[in-house]
Amino acid sequence: MTENTFPVYSADAIVNFYRTEVLVGQEAKHFTKTDLIPSPKPEAVQTVYMRVLHLLYRFRPECHSMVPLLENIQFPAYHEGATAIMSVYTRMRQFLPMCFVYDFSLNDLLAPKKQRTMTILSAIMNFLHFRKQRMDIVLEKQAKFRADVDRLQAYAKGNREAEKKIEILTTVPPEQQAECDELAAALAELQATTMHEYQEVNAINDSIAEWKTKIAEKTQKLAQVKVDVSNLKEDIGKLKSQIVESPEELKSQMEKMRENVKNIKSSIEESDERAVELQNMVQSLTHTEAEIQQMFSLLQDLESSMSNTKRLQEEHQELVAQYEKKQKELKNLCSEEGQLKRALGMKMDKECKGNIRRQKKREMKEQHVQDVLGQCNQVHHKREEVADKVQEISAETQQLKAKIKNLRDVCSKETEKAQALYDTLSTSMEELHQRIETNVADLKLNVTKMSANF
Repeated sequence: MTENTFPVYSADAIVNFYRTEVLVGQEAKHFTKTDLIPSPKPEAVQTVYMRVLHLLYRFRPECHSMVPLLENIQFPAYHEGATAIMSVYTRMRQFLPMCFVYDFSLNDLLAPKKQRTMTILSAIMNFLHFRKQRMDIVLEKQAKFRADVDRLQAYAKGNREAEKKIEILTTVPPEQQAECDELAAALAELQATTMHEYQEVNAINDSIAEWKTKIAEKTQKLAQVKVDVSNLKEDIGKLKSQIVESPEELKSQMEKMRENVKNIKSSIEESDERAVELQNMVQSLTHTEAEIQQMFSLLQDLESSMSNTKRLQEEHQELVAQYEKKQKELKNLCSEEGQLKRALGMKMDKECKGNIRRQKKREMKEQHVQDVLGQCNQVHHKREEVADKVQEISAETQQLKAKIKNLRDVCSKETEKAQALYDTLSTSMEELHQRIETNVADLKLNVTKMSANF
């Protein structure tokens, strides 16, 4: 007890707790701090222990005083005083180890001490706090279980309604079946044509991209030719400044220059022709772009219709996903429901078994009480018979006492008579002895005289 696993409370806290949580009625009103300190009162401590046992095990305080009388008990009244103390002691010995108190003794009931009693009451108080917390948690779990069951039923109902809605949405009425088939065929044809148009548009876009790359290359080449021309003009200017007087070199340079100019003019003409061709191609491309715009508007219309169909398909898929999700939740909830039902069944079986055991115990207790009452009746009959016998014996003893008294009176009278006779006999015997002595003395004198004469 030197190192407790529970706090030792003060006397005020213990008194307030037991008055509000354990004791009832007048017991709670009369239970005060003076019952514990400075010296605990055995009656108050025993009452508290009985009420704790009643709170925990439904064992009423009056049941402690019941004596299981047997036929071989001669004087059961002698056992009634110690029965309640021994009953409380045995049950507290069974209960207190759960409160980490292992050395409960009879002195704690008959002659309790202050510190010892405070420690035991603190241990019981700590156990009752723990019991209250566990009961609150169990009640919360039961409420959560009921809420989960209600939620499961609501989910099951919602799943059934969703299944009905999905079935209504997925099933086509017979009168609209032909129209649905026509729409499905038209949708399939539209999808095929749109795919073909998409392929043509992609091919046209690819050709346009190729022409654009070719135009970009030609423009780059044209720019490069212009740069070369400008460079050549600069070279010509430089060469003009550096003309030498030799005509042969000049003629050769002029011929080279003419050849370069001819080449440049031919390249420019080719580039112009190519540009004209490109312009024609661009004009044709504008016409194709207009056609493509028309096709694009048609494709946008198709795309809007396809988006509507996709949206409907997505809604359908969402509904299917929600349905599958609800199905999974329903399966999980069904599995949880099965587990909860099994747990509830096990709990109900345990409760049924517990009720059967309690019923058997109650019947056994009632049978035992009946047996005890029968034994008590037998004992009362025996008591009455013994009381009658005792009365008869007391009457006989009174008679014997009266006879003894009479005999004593008679004896006293007889003793008085015997004493008087004894006194007369003793006086007569003394006189006789005196006479015998005188006669003996006379005989001795006579003998001496006779001896003297002889």
